[in-house]
Amino acid sequence: MNIKKIIVAVSTSVLCLFQMTQAAFCEPLCYENQNAEITVSAGAAILIEADTGTVLYAKNEKEHRSIASTTKIMTALLTLEEGDLDSPFTVDSTAILVEGTSMGLKEGDIVTRRALCYGMLLPSGNDAANAAAINISGSYSAFAEKMNDKAKALSMENSNFVTPSGLDAKGQYSCAYDLAVLTAYALKNNDFKEICSKSNAKVSFGNPPYERWLSNSNKLLKSYPDCIGVKTGFTDNAGRTLVSAASRNGVTLIAVTLNAPNDWQDHTKMLDYGFGKVKCHNMNYNTDSLSVSVIGSDKEFVKLTSKEVSLPVTESQRSEVKAIVHLPHFIYAGVKSGEKVGKIEYILNGKIIASADIITMEECKEKPQKVDFFTGIYRFIRRVLSLT
Repeated sequence: MNIKKIIVAVSTSVLCLFQMTQAAFCEPLCYENQNAEITVSAGAAILIEADTGTVLYAKNEKEHRSIASTTKIMTALLTLEEGDLDSPFTVDSTAILVEGTSMGLKEGDIVTRRALCYGMLLPSGNDAANAAAINISGSYSAFAEKMNDKAKALSMENSNFVTPSGLDAKGQYSCAYDLAVLTAYALKNNDFKEICSKSNAKVSFGNPPYERWLSNSNKLLKSYPDCIGVKTGFTDNAGRTLVSAASRNGVTLIAVTLNAPNDWQDHTKMLDYGFGKVKCHNMNYNTDSLSVSVIGSDKEFVKLTSKEVSLPVTESQRSEVKAIVHLPHFIYAGVKSGEKVGKIEYILNGKIIASADIITMEECKEKPQKVDFFTGIYRFIRRVLSLT
């Protein structure tokens, strides 16, 4: 399709491919439709498209609530980002003495941070979350500081963390909106995405360590087509909490419900609604007249091209996508065909949602330089002297 709104900008800055980073989630999510034709049992809920951040459905989405074990999305993410995932260590004996769901850790068990992440995201082990927090930060309060620092960096303005497990604690709260922002960021971590998508996994721990199977409490992984995670939760105070994600035909949706008696049904309804609204559309930037000046060549200009991109947007958003072209004022000769010289950024609601390289369509050789008689003699003498 042709993009109706195009902004062409010229830049001499260093050009690089756009990569989704933490900063990409610091901007507010964009509300596409607050009058969706669906209802849910949840006290608070939200549905977003993960790559663009478009909010497709929302209900009390910024209301402060207990979020139970969906807290472990943050704990697992921080554990994975801390690194050193496969070095064995002995779990803290006090950390594993915790009520509620467990991965089965016992005093003296030897485990790895990676195994603890499986224990957090599959059987929702409170023992796993505590053990990771103590191993990384030395205390729950120090780890809570890391959690809140991360929340601040992601602009999760309605969240405050106290415990790594999500068990009820004074001052601990979040909201559906913030959980959606956190999950969109967490799914960019390949380890996190792989772990939370597993219905079951074989994990090694113990004293001595041995392999055993852990099962995921997220029923949607088996009941909803294309589900890729993410996390269940429950406490008496929070009720049933659930964060799910599904990816289909290039579109990734994230659904969050808090205090939802019929959460499985809510998420099925929300995800179905979202996939009916968002499709991947090919965006073709017309590069027929796109070129850049060349210095040191017989050619004055070199022609350029770019590949199309596929963007997950609603029908109404298609005409709202803008393309910004970044090119240097000129390039030097010696460029090969297919070489990157710039990029096109695709913008929706002020947010970069994709980019594509601008490449040369032809080779651009250096123009032979004429050398006068005396310059030739000078260069010959220097070459001879350099060999002696």
